[in-house]
Amino acid sequence: MSVRILALVGSLRVGSTNRQLAEAAVKLAPEGADVELFEGLAEVPFYNEDLDVEGSVPAAAARLREVAATADAFLLFSPEYNGTIPAVLKNAIDWLSRPYGAGALTGKPLAVVGTAFGQFGGVWAQDEARKAAGIAGAKVLEDIKLSIPASLTRFAETHPADDAEVAAQLTEVISRVHSQAAEPAAA
Repeated sequence: MSVRILALVGSLRVGSTNRQLAEAAVKLAPEGADVELFEGLAEVPFYNEDLDVEGSVPAAAARLREVAATADAFLLFSPEYNGTIPAVLKNAIDWLSRPYGAGALTGKPLAVVGTAFGQFGGVWAQDEARKAAGIAGAKVLEDIKLSIPASLTRFAETHPADDAEVAAQLTEVISRVHSQAAEPAAA
């Protein structure tokens, strides 16, 4: 049985290094792990409880929830915007946290990784994403971390999948998320 890991990217930019990192995760997923890159976060409206009414949830938000509900685990890729989590990623977490106590994240393993231009690789944003996802009900894998600094120079001419060090680290992250998601099935 393959473990489905849903990847959510906190940058909407076409040339985003975090998107490239997520593409690398899809490519590098070890046997038994299927990493799916979710497309469409830009279309999900900002969470508003007035919109979150059964039978009339906006189509993009409903699609996000449907895809997330079938995932066994999550891998979030977060850049850092002004020292914190990008709004698009926080918005996805908000939609996936509902209905309260039964959202698509509830009880599922989740890790946060990413890359940023600064010297710390976006650790503040990644910490904020972990916090929000944990409050939303995810089983946050606090010990699985990958923060890659100097993204614009490091990946200026090399895709993350072609950077041997990053590829090895990312493969390890995916393997660990996979094993956490597979644990309940083995029990």
